[in-house]
Amino acid sequence: MVLIILNHRMLLLQLTLFLAICPSSPQREPFAMRISCGAHANVQTGPTNTLWYKDFSFTGGRSANASRTSFIVPPLPTVRYFPLSDGPENCYNINGVPNGHYSVRIFFALVQEPYFQNEPLFDVSVEGTQIYSLPSGWSTEDEESFAEALVFVSNGSVSTCFHSTGHGDPAILSLEILQVDDKAYYFGPLWGEGLILRTVKRVSCGNENPEYDEDYGGDPWGGDRFWSPLNTFGQYSDKILSTVNSIKQASVSPNYYPEKLYHTALVSTDSQSDLSYTIDVDPTRNYSIWLHFAEIDSAITGEGQRVFDILINGDTVFNDVDIIQLSGSSNTALVLNKTVAVNGRTLTVTIHPTEGNHSIINAIEVFEVIPVESKTLAQEVKALQVLKNALGLPLRLGWNGDPCVPQQHPWSGIDCQFDGNSSKWVIDGLGLDTQGLRGFLPNNISQLLHLQSINLSGNSILGAIPSSLGTITGLQILDLSYNFFNGSIPESLGSLTSLEILNLNSNMLSGRVPAALGGRLLHRASFNFTTNAGLCGIPGLPTCGPHLSIGATIGIVVVVFVAFILTVIGLIIWWKRRQNILRAQRIAARDAPYAKARTHFVRDVQMNRHHHHHHGVDHHSRAATEHGPNLLS
Repeated sequence: MVLIILNHRMLLLQLTLFLAICPSSPQREPFAMRISCGAHANVQTGPTNTLWYKDFSFTGGRSANASRTSFIVPPLPTVRYFPLSDGPENCYNINGVPNGHYSVRIFFALVQEPYFQNEPLFDVSVEGTQIYSLPSGWSTEDEESFAEALVFVSNGSVSTCFHSTGHGDPAILSLEILQVDDKAYYFGPLWGEGLILRTVKRVSCGNENPEYDEDYGGDPWGGDRFWSPLNTFGQYSDKILSTVNSIKQASVSPNYYPEKLYHTALVSTDSQSDLSYTIDVDPTRNYSIWLHFAEIDSAITGEGQRVFDILINGDTVFNDVDIIQLSGSSNTALVLNKTVAVNGRTLTVTIHPTEGNHSIINAIEVFEVIPVESKTLAQEVKALQVLKNALGLPLRLGWNGDPCVPQQHPWSGIDCQFDGNSSKWVIDGLGLDTQGLRGFLPNNISQLLHLQSINLSGNSILGAIPSSLGTITGLQILDLSYNFFNGSIPESLGSLTSLEILNLNSNMLSGRVPAALGGRLLHRASFNFTTNAGLCGIPGLPTCGPHLSIGATIGIVVVVFVAFILTVIGLIIWWKRRQNILRAQRIAARDAPYAKARTHFVRDVQMNRHHHHHHGVDHHSRAATEHGPNLLS
């Protein structure tokens, strides 16, 4: 019994020591959403058995078979493509995404149909900010078959949109939304929610094959990055160096680089040679460069044995870099970051040896730093969506995503203006004339408080003119002509003191033109009320009858209603009496022969009785005469 207790105590002590060394609980898994575009069922892909959800949350487009352009893209069989007839802007709006920091990656492919243009060119935006324009030839370049960006999510949703440029229909193979550490790729005080980091290039030096973090056995908090292989800088100035030793300080917060990233490197072939890497970039942009080092050369064992400078576009950004000194030991990861402005079209990273030994580098990452575009005021976006449904906008107009951003792709028929007070975009113009609209104008159009111009002429819009239009105080132009608006002109329009042009002609309006509008005609305003048969009250229109108070109008309506009811009741009574008379006549006509025979019979009986009566009287008279008074007495 004592031995058993001691054994239990030893187990408890070992468990306590284990918990002291190891974390008490594993870190939660990051949020991950992967969508197989165009798929009608969930898909799992090898060799990692990755789950891709079936297609959802798209605004339009069609499903089709995919023709994958590169072996690095996910092995998925379908795409969603967006024909221009469905609108110039189409989006995926993914809700239910926890607020945080995310890597958003979109893979492209071709539609596997012979009559489709082989290589569509289009723009991509994330959360209203344009991040990528597909270049010509993208379908033949592995690293151009996808777009990737680090973004912050603060409203529980991620919107990714595809903007047609007139060069084929955008075709999307897959969409990934992968959570990363909140401080991932922090580069200084300017870093934050106002910036997006778009991946320009990510290379693993000395590696022969393309790899993902998942292939490297990387931590999922790294966002499953793609690493392109780079086995030489050219001109026979370098060679590949590799190791199987464990690398310290690799997969740590906040970037969680996979350890295997540091198992290979490129090293210069002599002590005087630079390692120089050049890529094409867009000019006048800011770029954040991340450089990875680990001293994996067994010949370098101490400080001072390998020292070099780092230059970007010829400017020295790091002096006298000693990997062992900065990292603490050999086989230990060292990451250096520098964010620079680039005016030209190329970005060159140079490793220049300064003392005694060769240059070395393990990996390079380059991000474009993109300022987040201010979005459109939320209440105005909602008002436009209601308007879209109420007017039955055709698909070709699109109206998906944000109305005003990216600025390169505003909605058709929308004019935008930046509002300094709210630091948001607002709608100041609405031009949807001759678009074949057939719905009605909703009351919440008044939520577009910054409108200066509305042109809905030449459509087939029905119903009343909303009185709420009178609250858009800055409205200068209102053109509702050539529609089917009915009812009266709202009195509230008279309060639009900035109104200069009002076209309500060629509708079905009736009643008196508000006096305030009529008075404005004397102040050089251009108003048109013609071709409305029921309008009256201003020069050029019929004269209105005497103005009645509301009470008098109600009284007239009541009297007319009562008279109508009495007339109906009178007609019903007359109709019933008429039916009774007709019924009686029909009965009389049916019984006429019988009645005539009965009449003759009665008359004959009466005549016969009359004859016998006279005959009896004569007989008695004679008897009395013959027998004398005795009989009479």
